[in-house]
Amino acid sequence: MLTLLTYPRHNDVFSFSPFCVKAALLLTYAGQSWQREDLKDPRKMPHRKLPVLRTPDGLVPDSSEIRRYLESRGAEFDVGLAPRDRAHAQALIRLAEDTLYFHVVYDRWANEAVWPSIRDAYFSEIPSLIRRPVTHSIRQSVCTGLAFQGTGRFNEEERKARLEQDLQVVTVLLKDSSFLMCGQITSADFSVAAMLQAMRSTMVETNLVRRISDDPVLSGYVDRVFHEAVPLS
Repeated sequence: MLTLLTYPRHNDVFSFSPFCVKAALLLTYAGQSWQREDLKDPRKMPHRKLPVLRTPDGLVPDSSEIRRYLESRGAEFDVGLAPRDRAHAQALIRLAEDTLYFHVVYDRWANEAVWPSIRDAYFSEIPSLIRRPVTHSIRQSVCTGLAFQGTGRFNEEERKARLEQDLQVVTVLLKDSSFLMCGQITSADFSVAAMLQAMRSTMVETNLVRRISDDPVLSGYVDRVFHEAVPLS
């Protein structure tokens, strides 16, 4: 049986990580028989990251490589899409994973109101007496990465404006449509819906959480993907 190595569940959300959630959606949609195995320390994994799929042929790291593995076994995530539409779907995946994702990271790691909750949830295995000093350097590294990527360099209003531009792209595509590529679920939905779910499920109610939760189009879309199209247990 296939085993998805993933970060743990957060309440009713499959995993802290939207990439682990995406991998679970892919596995479920592909009709594979699989199980989960929760990890908190990915340092022994390929790329030192999760998700990783344990298969009879070895470990498959990264949600995109997991998709390719499933496709090599016959899964089809973009049934009937023309080449132009497949390119469109890939562009939306990059919007989610290379842009929207960093707003999730910033809201969780750089937000002073959220960090204590994230620290205690992500690093609960570290004894509480030493958890703060141990995790301080990890947090600094993440924030340095956000500055290098660019999201960490903007002030709050600038970040909000940039995020709104991208959220409007998604909103326009969902006008009069259940999913991003018209009436059928595709690979783009697995990435975009996972990222929007992460935005609204941070454990402290931030402005970003409210932005998605209070939006009937975006929040309704997330619910359709997770509860109607590809329900995850």
